[in-house]
Amino acid sequence: MKKIIYLDHNSTTPVHPEVLKAMVPFYKNQYGNASSLHAKGREARDAVDRAREALGDFLGTEPQDIVFTSGGTESDNFAIKGTLLRNKDSGKDHIITSQIEHSAVLATCRYLEKKGFKVTYVDVDKYGIVDLDQIKNSITDRTCLISIMHANNEVGTIQPIKEIAKIAKEKGVYFHTDAVQSFCKIPTNVEELGIDMLSISAHKIYGPKGIGALYIRKGVKIEPCQHGGNHERNLRAGTENVAAISGLSKAVELFKDDYTEKAKRVKLLRDRLHKGLSENIEELYLNGHPDLRLPNTLNLGFNYVEGESLLLNFDMKGICVSTGSACTSGSLEPSHVLAAMGIDTVISQGSVRFSLGDENTQEQIDYCISVIPKIVKKLRKMSPLVK
Repeated sequence: MKKIIYLDHNSTTPVHPEVLKAMVPFYKNQYGNASSLHAKGREARDAVDRAREALGDFLGTEPQDIVFTSGGTESDNFAIKGTLLRNKDSGKDHIITSQIEHSAVLATCRYLEKKGFKVTYVDVDKYGIVDLDQIKNSITDRTCLISIMHANNEVGTIQPIKEIAKIAKEKGVYFHTDAVQSFCKIPTNVEELGIDMLSISAHKIYGPKGIGALYIRKGVKIEPCQHGGNHERNLRAGTENVAAISGLSKAVELFKDDYTEKAKRVKLLRDRLHKGLSENIEELYLNGHPDLRLPNTLNLGFNYVEGESLLLNFDMKGICVSTGSACTSGSLEPSHVLAAMGIDTVISQGSVRFSLGDENTQEQIDYCISVIPKIVKKLRKMSPLVK
């Protein structure tokens, strides 16, 4: 059987055995509806309440500020659409975001533009960091919301969230951050960051797919985007997915006490990979900030080589990576993130994202260092771009 080295954790992670174990009872004996008043329902409600408390504790907020969703995409949609729809009648119809957001934010903003809302897309520098002055200068008396991701999913660059939150608060504007990639990798205490809304997803942290959450600060005026029953304090209708919610809670519990140590370990492996490849491959470029970056993320541009060819050849050697966001992998267009950063098109099209996880080992990294330079050399010999 071919050895598989999985280096695509920013796309998704394997479900941790302890997470799966925590979920199984709710598919068997504890099958009650959390809205039912009988014993089975109360059993399910208790599980949801415990999960909400655990998540609130990790984020540094009260349990009632947590709304469970189907994942990061729904959380982003809810935060943006819900806030603008709720405040439109008071003349607040403008949102500020960045050019490098996840498609869940960008597509939502484009949708709202078609409905008459105004959107400002601020620039980023060559490292992918937003322009704070442009954010500040873009705020008008009609601005309702600023939505800037905590850390970029493609290059890992971490944004100056505290500074943005301060700008938003001084101007009386709500601030939302997509923390899907940063959650359980770097600190995401909502009080310390000063944010009003924060999106997370379980499948990025060894939890199940199809479950996430949105933190909503008390006092934020937001319109429900999903209607039906009186679930989630009337903010998000739909029978709670108790098994998945419990899986998310267990995943957070597994990270809670030592996620900083895990981050240090994975960063050492990431840097070992970068160093090893840099020493053996010429014209190799780092995309993203060299320091202000997620500890597990390494986005490299291989000059004169097409990214899809790299991905396929890596896969034949058992190495799983990505050429960008999994949510846009079907697109033939160059990465919108790298384009906004001003990365040369040839390098952008030859860029690969390595995103490491807990189960990766030094042996696996050394295998990659031994194999990848040979692949690059072979592909460059075939490339018409090589002079």
